[in-house]
Amino acid sequence: MRIVTWNVNSLRARQERVEEWLDDVEPDVVLLQETKLADDAFGALAFESRGYASAHHGQGQWNGVAILSRVGLDDVVAGFAGDGDPDPDARLATATCGGVRVSSVYVPNGRSLDDDHYTYKLWWLGRLLEHLDVDTSSDGQVVVGGDFNIAPDDRDVWDPDVLVGATHGSPAERDRLAELESWGLIDVFREFHDADRVFSWWDYRRGDFHQGRGMRIDLLMCSASVVERARWSAIDRNARKGKQPSDHAPVLVDLAD
Repeated sequence: MRIVTWNVNSLRARQERVEEWLDDVEPDVVLLQETKLADDAFGALAFESRGYASAHHGQGQWNGVAILSRVGLDDVVAGFAGDGDPDPDARLATATCGGVRVSSVYVPNGRSLDDDHYTYKLWWLGRLLEHLDVDTSSDGQVVVGGDFNIAPDDRDVWDPDVLVGATHGSPAERDRLAELESWGLIDVFREFHDADRVFSWWDYRRGDFHQGRGMRIDLLMCSASVVERARWSAIDRNARKGKQPSDHAPVLVDLAD
């Protein structure tokens, strides 16, 4: 089973590219972020024609997450499970696909360390942990994939100095990520690759993609039982090329039966 996460940065703008990529790569489960669509504008029929059932949690021109699956799509939860405070934004969708409990997550950006959005980001990551406690168990088959807006380590940033005093690599953010790891999630990409300067996001400005100025902020966080099944993981850098690409590249993992 091939599972993918991809921040498409507007599905309306990149529907054709996404469809072409699905036809070429043939993933079984796709976790999408930043669809930037309301639910009634989501193109479920286009995906259904390719064999994918879908669930979308959107809010219009901002945020929005989706799950596509051709191995079943059951027990869908939009937003956080449990009785805690709800999320005002559409940033989380969860479903069971092929026996794996998957979540598509779009973690808040944070903007700056003194911004209320940064406080929201830390709160959101704490609520994600609560969601996992309510919704599933680390003993099961669990994948939490998406745009985490956190570079886990300095080697995941083209120049760690740019994150000093900024978001995406602050100690508090990385502590929240460590809490998810303590819960039982593993960054599966790092089970296969030790190299630094391997990125999943490049700013559109200043030619950052061609200059190699990026960050690895798109993650597939998997429970130990999923990692045991993992045979390969990669970032499809080619999907960042060409006409009107997303600023993010897809991250893939292949699981044995």
